[in-house]
Amino acid sequence: MSKKEIIEKLLEEDEEFKQIHSEHRELDDVVKNLERKDTLTMDDQLEVKRLKKIKLSLKDRMEAKIREMK
Repeated sequence: MSKKEIIEKLLEEDEEFKQIHSEHRELDDVVKNLERKDTLTMDDQLEVKRLKKIKLSLKDRMEAKIREMK
């Protein structure tokens, strides 16, 4: 099974994976919107860093579930 197929299967069958995936995508949108600003305040910069750390943690959890399925 390819990685893409595993992700599709997990999205269909695993509620936790579905929630993690959704949260990761939402955070990605927030980060992109913040980074589109012409200038970021210090608070914006800190928020982007914080959100990226959360995104990375979520991605690690998704990758662990994908590895379990292989």
